[in-house]
Amino acid sequence: MEFIWYLMLILLSTKLAGDLAVRLGQPAVLGKLLIGIVLGPAVLGWVQEGSFIYQFAEIGVLLLMFIAGLETDLEQLKQNWKSAFAVAIGGIILPFVGGYSSAIGFGFDQHHALFFGIIFCATSVSISVQVLKEMNQLGSREGTTILGAAVVDDVLVVVLLAVLMSLMGTGGDISLGLLIGKKLIFFVVIIIAGWLIVPRLMKWLAPLRVTEAVASTALIVCFGFAYFAEWLNMAGIIGAFAAGIAVGQTAYKHTVESKIEPIAYAVFVPVFFVSIGLNVTFVGIGSQIGFVILITIVAIITKLVGGGLGARLTGFGARSSLVIGAGMVSRGEVALIIAATGLQSGLLLPEYFTSIILMIIATTLVTPPLLKALFPRKQASSSS
Repeated sequence: MEFIWYLMLILLSTKLAGDLAVRLGQPAVLGKLLIGIVLGPAVLGWVQEGSFIYQFAEIGVLLLMFIAGLETDLEQLKQNWKSAFAVAIGGIILPFVGGYSSAIGFGFDQHHALFFGIIFCATSVSISVQVLKEMNQLGSREGTTILGAAVVDDVLVVVLLAVLMSLMGTGGDISLGLLIGKKLIFFVVIIIAGWLIVPRLMKWLAPLRVTEAVASTALIVCFGFAYFAEWLNMAGIIGAFAAGIAVGQTAYKHTVESKIEPIAYAVFVPVFFVSIGLNVTFVGIGSQIGFVILITIVAIITKLVGGGLGARLTGFGARSSLVIGAGMVSRGEVALIIAATGLQSGLLLPEYFTSIILMIIATTLVTPPLLKALFPRKQASSSS
């Protein structure tokens, strides 16, 4: 019965914390992230990580990215693909240099320093998606560029990680050609499925004489795409995002949105927000506090400047470029997965694992207020 207590506690605390954050002029998601730290092992210890938290959080982030895909303007995404690519490249080069240089400065050897650089390259826009949604800017030019850049970033970071693991002999039988081939297969299949299969599937299953046939069919597409992505070593959130875009092109878009959002935000998404805070622990961190502060500052600045520079070079104004850079700052669950992979393969030294987790959490926490502060005032208020 413990999971029922956890669920009740998480739902109540996230709603109260989110409301408090809004009253203080911050996005609600910031309060929800912070309450995860308070409830977790770092402070009160009332909620512990476990299979229930992990599975609900996984569903939560998939639904969050599916909804983002639903609300994405595909035409605007096509128009901004050059900017998205430039933002992703800038958001990889600068963070990699910053992470690698920081590691070398602290006496890391080449292998561990290179992996450190790769952790800094990771981006997870699930938190940015929520902030942009709260501000009614998910469909803006900045919002679609951030989403597009995140997809490119995810692919490039996975390829970089595979290259490093192959060179270091820690990746088993990883073949770079096979890995890139899998990425190409994923995008080809997803595009074909989204164009030809999803509309037919929605039209075929929607008339079934059962409750919520349309919503259930949309969830089948979402989880099917996410599973296919994971199967081909892509992040499941990319598959869920692609599924949202595909369903968003059908006549059922608004029906699906009105049905899925209550499911996501009532139960699963709050658990995802809290799960991030559960990774925080302050045990034995005193001796590395300077290291944590430095790598956090480097991680924030390099992503902000790198992503912003990519946007600026492709036609965005100075303020919008900073917004896009800020949207790429959060490392989130993508970096957590990479860090765990490095720990298992020996590319990340165990004594620095907690410091890396704290850096990842800090970049995730700083993203909501950064976006709120940087988004053009006039544009943000006119659309709210």
